Amino acid sequence: MHLTPHFTLQELTASQTAAHRGIDNRPNIQETRNLTRLAETLEQVRALVGRAVLVSSGYRSQALNKAIGGSATSAHMRGLAADFSCNGITPVELARRIAASDIVFDQLIFEGTWVHLGLSAGKPRREVLTAHFGGGRTAYTKGLPLSTTKEIA
Repeated sequence: MHLTPHFTLQELTASQTAAHRGIDNRPNIQETRNLTRLAETLEQVRALVGRAVLVSSGYRSQALNKAIGGSATSAHMRGLAADFSCNGITPVELARRIAASDIVFDQLIFEGTWVHLGLSAGKPRREVLTAHFGGGRTAYTKGLPLSTTKEIA
């Protein structure tokens, strides 16, 4: 089922972990509405960068989110977040372009090899963060790095 011209419900709910563990990852009606809004926002990202957006993680049921160790308050569980990349553009450059655009978002996080974009059910914060992984936990700093060794596409 197409949510928008370039994004399907299947694409935004696909999960290898859910498939391997037999976890039901089907969204309810409200979550599907949220996923449509998310797909519309991803269409804006696609138009901004002129490239296909490759979603690695979209909707996560509560059981799936728990299985992968996601945040208990993750917007993924409401169908309001996606992790993605674009071929030919580094994740940090992708994040920079989105942050500098007029695309409405709640959270934009550069996560090293992908970008997380979260929407809000209320007023969007336009919070821009960089994730730092290590020691079994993730820490966040405000803003995007000025440069990174991972900028080679």
